[in-house]
Amino acid sequence: MENIADTVVVLDFETTGLSPNYGDRAIEIGAVLLKNGTIVDRFQKLMNPGVLINSFIENYTGITNKMLEDQPSCEDVMAEFSEFIGDYNLIAHNASFDKRFLDSEFQKINKTYNGSFCCSMLVARRIYQDAPNHKLETLISHTNIKPIGSFHRALADAEMTAYLWTSIIDDINERYRIPVIYFDHLKKLSKTDKAYAHKYLCSLVK
Repeated sequence: MENIADTVVVLDFETTGLSPNYGDRAIEIGAVLLKNGTIVDRFQKLMNPGVLINSFIENYTGITNKMLEDQPSCEDVMAEFSEFIGDYNLIAHNASFDKRFLDSEFQKINKTYNGSFCCSMLVARRIYQDAPNHKLETLISHTNIKPIGSFHRALADAEMTAYLWTSIIDDINERYRIPVIYFDHLKKLSKTDKAYAHKYLCSLVK
């Protein structure tokens, strides 16, 4: 497993609701593989959750019940996705949400993963403290990243999160000149009090 911060899988789920604890399932997975800050592979699949999705989710995502009726099952798609993520570390925006669904869907097919999760939203809160808020759409505008596709579609959100992630790494490099930024550095940063983020990053300068 590589521990360089810019070699990761960035993923995003669209789902039937907010929590697998209430029986919600995935309806779309989108992911990109970043290697040394460059997208080298993509994964996107719709999946049939076995239940009808409500009108709010249809309107929010643009994914309709009609689009899902002939799609493969969650189990088939997630088995394929487990091959894509391999042993890479994982990034998601509001990662606690995506991790819950990844864990739940993998548990259903007896799959595990070896990578560790980091949340781009939590890291962005420490790097872009002047942003109006830390929603993905706001941060894309704040960092002058060109939007891709439609927000709330999994592959577009994963790609934009990947570009946000590389922007964060580039901005840290520009400000602090840290020789190598490791995944574990940013994971620790995501849990550091915002008031101490600058001090922590300064400590990484050799």
